[in-house]
Amino acid sequence: MTQMEQARRGCVTALMAAVAAMEHVSAETVREEVAGGRAVLPANPAHGVQRPAIVGRRFRTKINANIGCSGARSEWPEEREKLQAALELGVDFVMDLSVGARACAMRAAMLKSCPVPLGTVPIYEAVRWDAHGEVELDAERLLDVVAEQAAQGVDFMTLHAGLLRRHLAAAARRVMGIVSRGGALMAAWMDRHGRENPLYERWDRVLDICRAHDVTVSLGDGLRPGCLADASDEAQFAELEVLGNLVRRCREAGVQVMVEGPGHIPFHEIEMNMRKAAELCDGAPFYVLGPVVTDIAPGYDHITSSIGATAAACYGASLLCYVTPAEHLGLPTLEEVRQGVVAHRIAAHAGDVARGLAGARAADDAMARARVEMDWPRQFALAIDPVGARARYEQTRDAASDPDHCSMCGRDFCAIRTTRRWRNGA
Repeated sequence: MTQMEQARRGCVTALMAAVAAMEHVSAETVREEVAGGRAVLPANPAHGVQRPAIVGRRFRTKINANIGCSGARSEWPEEREKLQAALELGVDFVMDLSVGARACAMRAAMLKSCPVPLGTVPIYEAVRWDAHGEVELDAERLLDVVAEQAAQGVDFMTLHAGLLRRHLAAAARRVMGIVSRGGALMAAWMDRHGRENPLYERWDRVLDICRAHDVTVSLGDGLRPGCLADASDEAQFAELEVLGNLVRRCREAGVQVMVEGPGHIPFHEIEMNMRKAAELCDGAPFYVLGPVVTDIAPGYDHITSSIGATAAACYGASLLCYVTPAEHLGLPTLEEVRQGVVAHRIAAHAGDVARGLAGARAADDAMARARVEMDWPRQFALAIDPVGARARYEQTRDAASDPDHCSMCGRDFCAIRTTRRWRNGA
């Protein structure tokens, strides 16, 4: 049975107990949230997840890192370094977004090396090259790929099942059209063949596969906005309504499901988007890309994304997909993966503090005490990036001085030392 089915029967599984301990909540709380579909616990038994994570509003906001080769560059050794860096910095989920001929081998290697839940986008593998050398969806192979990846051990899959033929006209009127790779492939296939989305038409078969392997469905937002001009438009919300219906069908089948969300959204529309998703999708966990809050910061989109992600985490998102400085420019480097993970761990934590999640501020309060005491080792231990924090401190500190100040103010002008003196009546 799936985790959801076991939860509905009143069973607390070993995975539920494990994540309950990590979240500092009762195992019964975890069971209730999974049973109600308000949380998901992705863990395909064939993978054997070593670091399970639960996604839902009763729990800490999680982050996902995208790894994988593009059609143009990267091999497994390079992606393995990125995977290891992301794991060391505390990423909760990883998605293999590899495309091209190397995708299958890349996924097999990642499954062996990834202790956290691993996700994929099956449509990337279910493609062929036509007579003109252009990539096209092979709809007949799509369900075979879903079945193969499920049997291989993939824990969750992005499935673009909510983008329908009737949505194409609205998408065509956009400034940027469709920016989702999977969504664009699906839309092009429907337009070319005059047929409906094959995932939508065969959804019952998809659910049979996912239930058999306890694969968590991540309903892909093929019509997520790719610029502020397309945000919160007719196409986006029309697809979201379909995703809400698919959520209910997943739950009826005992299949765990979460919903993916936008994209590029101006800051003032983020709260509305989170509320609307919760309403249309009956409180299913929401997994967002950013949102990116401005279109004019190439090279710094990990910052524009983390700004939006903080608001999203505060108002309704449960899982944040990181964005790196390379977004819109190229495949991320190792250092850019690190920057993306750190930026979105900050966003997730800030969102948890803002929504008053129990215990979320404990590390912040401990950090304040460590700073007052000038306890540098403790400050580094509490930091989201301990290695980076220590390296930056060492870069400009005066090795000959006492460790009771840093180089920002120096010893004589240190505000904490001054405060300590007047507190002590000096």
